Amino acid sequence: MRKFLYRILPDKWVPYLLHTRPRAWPIVTAHMTVGFILANGLQFDAPAIKHWLLAALAWGILGNGGTLAINSVYDKDEGDIGYLDNPPPLPAHLGLFSMGLLLLGFLPAAMLGTTFLIAYAISFIMSLLYSVPPIRLKARAGWDVLINSIGFGALTIFAGWAAAGQPVHAPIINIALAFFFFFVGFYPTTQIYQMEEDQQRGDLTVALALGKKKALQVCILGIATGFVFLGIEAARNFGIQAIGLPLAIIAWVAVLLPWLRNHDRADMQYEKHHFYLALYAWAVTDLAVAIAFLPIFRQF
Repeated sequence: MRKFLYRILPDKWVPYLLHTRPRAWPIVTAHMTVGFILANGLQFDAPAIKHWLLAALAWGILGNGGTLAINSVYDKDEGDIGYLDNPPPLPAHLGLFSMGLLLLGFLPAAMLGTTFLIAYAISFIMSLLYSVPPIRLKARAGWDVLINSIGFGALTIFAGWAAAGQPVHAPIINIALAFFFFFVGFYPTTQIYQMEEDQQRGDLTVALALGKKKALQVCILGIATGFVFLGIEAARNFGIQAIGLPLAIIAWVAVLLPWLRNHDRADMQYEKHHFYLALYAWAVTDLAVAIAFLPIFRQF
């Protein structure tokens, strides 16, 4: 992607775009889309497509891209980071650029109704609290997991639901809670292979506070709790369409248990590889949830 961007854009523009981490855009948008499908079903008429495109722009690109870019401003990472290997030197005005993206996201957000706009506003505030000193919750163990689990875990899937104009009712409540805990389980995997650089910068992440073994145990506990909430919701109207949920459990087990067994001898490349494997497990979970709780399978 980097070479392609340098071919089509002025060289000075490319670092700005790379620090929004375009590889993350489809991942966040896909998670948001699960909430949209749960609310809207498979009805993709012109108004539904319009709402989805606005939500993808606001949440998946402008909000998410601005959040990751402003994180780069204060992290000043030189090594590989999530969704961006070998990050380019920080451009001079990246802070203004990232804030501009975040503020610009309010425009499409406002076109999607009050509930979506409130969700976006909460995410905007949390983005600043997470990265910007002196609060910088990223550097405070426990708070780093909490804010990400609310934002990327629960609020992102809820934003898709809100973009479809649905009021808050089953199944989105338990599903949002489930993904809160799934992100509790996922987030330490983003930190483990960056522990050395985080320590040098003085950040106290959950992975650093707990150590690799306990951090991975928290991952397993978080994922298990998430499946409890999905199980509660599935029990309301369980059917064959929920068969994907056990497959999602298997995907997480296949990633986390070998990692836990090898935690004391795994090198950074192993840990980075398993972080990306965890993303695949997350994708399997998203797909399983979308199928299990589609409106055509539910009875209210």
